[in-house]
Amino acid sequence: MTVLVTGATGNVGRHVVEELLGGGHKVRALSRDPAGAGLPPGVDVRAGDLSVPDSLAPALEGVTAVHLITFDGGNGAMLRTGPQIARLAADAGVRRITMLWSGEPGPVEEAVAAEGLAWTTLQPQEFMSNALNWTGSVRAEGVVREPFGATRSAMIHEADIGAVAARTLTEEGHAGKEYVLTGPEVLDVPRKLAVLSEALGRDIRFVELTEQEARERMRRAGASQEAIDHVIGWYADPPEEAYTVTHTVEHLLGRPARTFAQWARENAEAFR
Repeated sequence: MTVLVTGATGNVGRHVVEELLGGGHKVRALSRDPAGAGLPPGVDVRAGDLSVPDSLAPALEGVTAVHLITFDGGNGAMLRTGPQIARLAADAGVRRITMLWSGEPGPVEEAVAAEGLAWTTLQPQEFMSNALNWTGSVRAEGVVREPFGATRSAMIHEADIGAVAARTLTEEGHAGKEYVLTGPEVLDVPRKLAVLSEALGRDIRFVELTEQEARERMRRAGASQEAIDHVIGWYADPPEEAYTVTHTVEHLLGRPARTFAQWARENAEAFR
């Protein structure tokens, strides 16, 4: 089978690609910039943009399954091109779609279901890789600045998301399932920083931002208003699923989910 991975150069997408390659599957990757994708040898990288549906048709030729992101990788806004994407996938003979949930059902999820395609949604809570946003301030000052320090989340390792995606794309029995994915523990920001400090062998100081300061920082970084409202709203009042540990990863993969301490050790050099 040939599997198309959208968002293939992202923190999760790269792991989906690696897991599929490791399982011996043919992998095609969608990228706005194929020449700069930096994906492993053996990956068939095609040019395409989910916000421009007509660009997808060549990449879908001969594809059996698709890992689909439901948001714009450029600005984080929810994709509005779901009906066109779903129709192109159906016309190409795609049999299975895994959708990386953007936080609430949107046009992509609705269109894929309406088209009658076999779908699975992956609903990860906070990605551990979000901590990479702290690398600059940790390296320069030993400081992390974030709002809502008391907000707790059961962060998940992006490699676990990738492994679950690869499993659901290549096995039977996952159609119509909604998998809530978490790590094995619930952490607030100070506890995350304590774990990261231990991995680095140096203390990291926490400075709490106001909501307005956090919004302005995202705006300066180029985030859309929709993405800003979604992210700030999530951290201000996270859903119960965000701080409730599930065992879905262990159930599907036959091993425990990775811890944030593992992630911190693996990524320590990025903070030094």
